[in-house]
Amino acid sequence: MKSYLFLLLAIFFEIVATTFLKKSEQFTQLKPSVITIVGYVLAFYFLSLTLRTIPVGVAYAIWSGVGIVLITFVGIIMFRQTPDLPAIIGLILITSGVIVINLFSKMAAH
Repeated sequence: MKSYLFLLLAIFFEIVATTFLKKSEQFTQLKPSVITIVGYVLAFYFLSLTLRTIPVGVAYAIWSGVGIVLITFVGIIMFRQTPDLPAIIGLILITSGVIVINLFSKMAAH
């Protein structure tokens, strides 16, 4: 269970880092650039802790899938980015994939 807490922290820091990457304006703004770098370092640190017990493919699928869905919501709320129908369908498929891995895969750590 601790591994999933580390994975949630990795996802959280990746979302923070990606949000501030947008705000860094190609690393021309100091504060958002620093937050981006620190966020990605922490995201990869917690992802590495996750990999002690969760297989790399499963952990990465969850990390990237949940991160994509959540950063899309951040884009909608903070940057007024509206996903079109194909994007919404893709997000549903990504979410479905993460659910299938967690519920049915024998690879996933339980």
